[in-house]
Amino acid sequence: MQFTINPQGSWYHGSNKVFDVLIEGSTITQWRQLAEAFSHKPTILAIDDDNTIFHNGKEYGYLYIIDEPIEIDKDIYAHPNTTMDKGLEFLTKRKLKVKMVEEIGLPNEEQQRLSEEKLKQWLCS
Repeated sequence: MQFTINPQGSWYHGSNKVFDVLIEGSTITQWRQLAEAFSHKPTILAIDDDNTIFHNGKEYGYLYIIDEPIEIDKDIYAHPNTTMDKGLEFLTKRKLKVKMVEEIGLPNEEQQRLSEEKLKQWLCS
């Protein structure tokens, strides 16, 4: 997947916890759907060729947006050990103010079923 970073764009964090300050070392992304998926705390997450996200997370999730200006390399940096494509995951270098923008809730049953089937298919092939 080719993902273009917009330095002035929105940055998201997904979590199963409620807070207003994101700690140093947290993962953020500009891909909202990826943050939404991570809010469910999966142990396995995969992205299909059509950019559909499959995961095994089951937690109640919340979506946050970074609520202050940030700069790449000063406040955040590309995740050095990511297994995803370049530009998808960044780590915070300091605490950042966040604002909850959506209560994601639990993953819907249909999405969980499709994810289980797809992940099984990938892991068994």
